[in-house]
Amino acid sequence: MSTVRPSYWDYLKLDQLLDLQSGLGDSDEELIADELHFIMIHQVYELWFKLLLRSLRLARNSLSTPEVPEEQIPHVVHHLRRVSAILQTSVDQFRVMETLTPQDFLSFRDKLTPASGFQSFQMREIEIVMGLEDQQRIQYGETDPLKHIQSLAETSPAAKLAWSRIVSAREETSLLTTVQEWLHRTPIQGSRPDDADDDTNVTRFLDDYLAASASNRDANLERMVDALGEEARPRLQSRYSDLHTLSRDFLFAEDVVEGDRKRIRRTRAALLFIESYRELPLLAWPRLLLDLIVEMEEYMVLFRSRHARMVERLIGRRIGTGGSSGVDYLDKTASYRIFRDLWAIRTVLLPKQALPPLLNADFYGFARN
Repeated sequence: MSTVRPSYWDYLKLDQLLDLQSGLGDSDEELIADELHFIMIHQVYELWFKLLLRSLRLARNSLSTPEVPEEQIPHVVHHLRRVSAILQTSVDQFRVMETLTPQDFLSFRDKLTPASGFQSFQMREIEIVMGLEDQQRIQYGETDPLKHIQSLAETSPAAKLAWSRIVSAREETSLLTTVQEWLHRTPIQGSRPDDADDDTNVTRFLDDYLAASASNRDANLERMVDALGEEARPRLQSRYSDLHTLSRDFLFAEDVVEGDRKRIRRTRAALLFIESYRELPLLAWPRLLLDLIVEMEEYMVLFRSRHARMVERLIGRRIGTGGSSGVDYLDKTASYRIFRDLWAIRTVLLPKQALPPLLNADFYGFARN
């Protein structure tokens, strides 16, 4: 009895896949070429989002164990690199969308009402799994964005599936929380969170760092005054002083209104430590992981901004098909920052030559001369 081996089209289920572009009709042959183009581009986005969610969750799960083995970090980096690559490709894909002219789009746009790209529940899932908080969300017209999808679930089976996916995602631990927990466990100057004198060691590290920062600030001030003239000193001195105060408040979590300030302080100190001494062998993969998280969110911001420009190019400042303010709404979402501390720490970093001395260097696989 011969074995039937799968063909290329069997493996990819191409007979089903290529039969899903009919829109609201029975066949894509009934569509004009521009509407088929519009449907296919958005379907490709949703396929990318599906793969992105899988990689995002795999990265989070690998990082969420109480003790993350060192050899596990490259696995996390691998999946985060894929997430970044997908987002970069998604940004570039708008070039294909923009081969649609405004007149081409207007010829079928009214058919979409009240559908909207905002209803992409996979994009909402991505935001939730990454760690976007409800209070950060921009209002969709006069409506809470997630409640908008919830209301649709009462009348649409597809929306019911979308809402169930969102509810499920909200019950998961976010990548943001997982990264914060991982950072909190990071040894700082060889000190671990469960060491008896850890709090003292962390405070000493931050104090030493801020002292080094003050010296570096004074040197920078003199260089700037030499370049701009003595009359610039008061203005520059005020700015440097304000920056130093903000840096101290950030590192010591004085800006935290709600939450465990001591825990957040240690998490930020660990982030600062990894970024500052990133050339140590034991910190090589952790700093790459952090770089990829920032890169991932950068592409997310670029995606939102690029999306807004594409929409503006096609429909100007029209009201969105779902009733939103259109481009204005999309522009506001580009302000989202989930991994805020990873961005903020860059304001505090010192050049290598200005760093305070490294203690317990052997702990990090660094051999002294």
